[in-house]
Amino acid sequence: MIPDCTAMELSPERRIAGILAPLFALRSEDDLGIGDTASLRHFVDWAADHGFGLVQLLPVNETGGDNSPYNAVSSIALDPTTIEVSPTAIPELTARDYKAVLGKYPLKEMRSGAVDYVRVKQLKHDLLGRACARLDRATTGRQREFAAFQTQEVGWLRDYTLFRVLMEQHGSEMWDHWPREQATAKKAWDWLSVQPAARRSALKERMRYFAYVQWIAFSQWRELRAHCDQRNVALMGDIPIGVSYYSSDVFSLPQLFDLTWSGGAPPERVFKADPFTAKWGQNWGVPKYRWDVMRGDQFEWWKTRVRAIREVFHLFRIDHILGFYRFFSFPWRPSENESFLPLSEGEARARCGGRLPGFLPRPDETPEQCDANRREGEEYLGHLLGVVGEHRLVGEDLGVVPPYVRPSLASLGIAGFKVPQWEREGNGPLTDGADYPRLSVTAYATHDHAPMKVQWNQWSEVAQAGGIHSPEFGELQRLAAFAHVQIALPHPWTDGIHEALLRALFASNAWMAIAMITDLFASEQRFNVPGTISDKNWAERLPKTFAELRADPDICGHMEMSRRLLVETGRASGG
Repeated sequence: MIPDCTAMELSPERRIAGILAPLFALRSEDDLGIGDTASLRHFVDWAADHGFGLVQLLPVNETGGDNSPYNAVSSIALDPTTIEVSPTAIPELTARDYKAVLGKYPLKEMRSGAVDYVRVKQLKHDLLGRACARLDRATTGRQREFAAFQTQEVGWLRDYTLFRVLMEQHGSEMWDHWPREQATAKKAWDWLSVQPAARRSALKERMRYFAYVQWIAFSQWRELRAHCDQRNVALMGDIPIGVSYYSSDVFSLPQLFDLTWSGGAPPERVFKADPFTAKWGQNWGVPKYRWDVMRGDQFEWWKTRVRAIREVFHLFRIDHILGFYRFFSFPWRPSENESFLPLSEGEARARCGGRLPGFLPRPDETPEQCDANRREGEEYLGHLLGVVGEHRLVGEDLGVVPPYVRPSLASLGIAGFKVPQWEREGNGPLTDGADYPRLSVTAYATHDHAPMKVQWNQWSEVAQAGGIHSPEFGELQRLAAFAHVQIALPHPWTDGIHEALLRALFASNAWMAIAMITDLFASEQRFNVPGTISDKNWAERLPKTFAELRADPDICGHMEMSRRLLVETGRASGG
């Protein structure tokens, strides 16, 4: 059952402040090596205690082998690592089983460092497996609830559980490496139907387990949302524009996707760490949507996707909402990026049958093309709005933004993003926060960007060497003017600069002002570096547990300063 979204007032008339924090990064004293719904409950309470009215998360759908929340194996299924797995949280899990399983893992080591995804996933599945095995001995009420969940969610759950079993059998989600008779849901069901009875029964029992995991996950997230209601803290989820090539969605509904194109983003000056990204852009590998096919059933796949996330979040951000209007696409898979790096455009075109990376279905080169892209984007987004309601969608509209997108989003009632250091005309001053449209979200950084302390110090160091005519000095000067920083530049980071930057953010006219948790703490920790492969991406955790954060004088000082600023700027929540 979908909760009543009107339970919490979310209107641009009331300015609120939020904190962006990856769930995996949160620590609690008794976690199992990763942040989960129990950790998030603590975090929500902590945010509410300091006047914040919103917590923003990265996607929490189930991830594959690369652990990227933006490359999930399902657009609906929740990641098992987000589940609080303990005897108090799951009735079927006994204290004896819990103790026995935990004794097999180096828990102290797992809790102290970055996320060890292999061990964490194995540990949680070991515990959840024991809990599921005891369900038949549980109360009939619990059994009825599980059966009702399976019936209600059968539209996506049936194929997902089959996909998940095959993924486990083959040790990978790469369905195009599986036997041909298992490469799509239709073929796999036919294959299953002719298996020997004992084999078929064992596979179906394992499918039941994966359904059980999702039942527990959705139950906990619904309870968490109810807790957020009580604390008057809105929970913002995240929907990536694309789905993984190796997802249960492509496995189940291949007709909705054009697998000959890989979606991504064009080259941008912001990301310079990777030569391929600098030359060709970001190749995310997500398949292009076949919007014409989706239109045939009124975009039901998208509606099902947003209904599911609406159950556990109050509102959600669509990552790269520009993809609804046109999607920068590559005629090759990311695995081929290295071979294309040294090629000229002519050489790449010859290898790809005349095709090059570019915007699809059409570029924004003529007024007619722009108008067609705008109309189609509004059509697709209109169907989503019909499901989620007013002021429940936020659009990440950063990057190469055509002129028609932001007016289009505003006409739909969708808040776009304002990153202060990017809001300017040419080399002019930054747009004053007071001039931001109310229907907008402002933040200095997202999970893909360096924290502000790092950015400020990098600009200062380069400007110190390059002088007042260096581009970095100009960036520093503009940001200092935006925040009314009254010091001689360049200058290294100080507590005063930190306070001035947060005050300027919270004082803006934007509906939501969101600070990444690292910016609240003035830390240098980073959660992801786009265009790089690193075991630190999506695995870095906060250095302290909640109990330690509450006792740390520096952290307490930052948070009390933040609360004071929220009160001064009229954003403090009464949660």
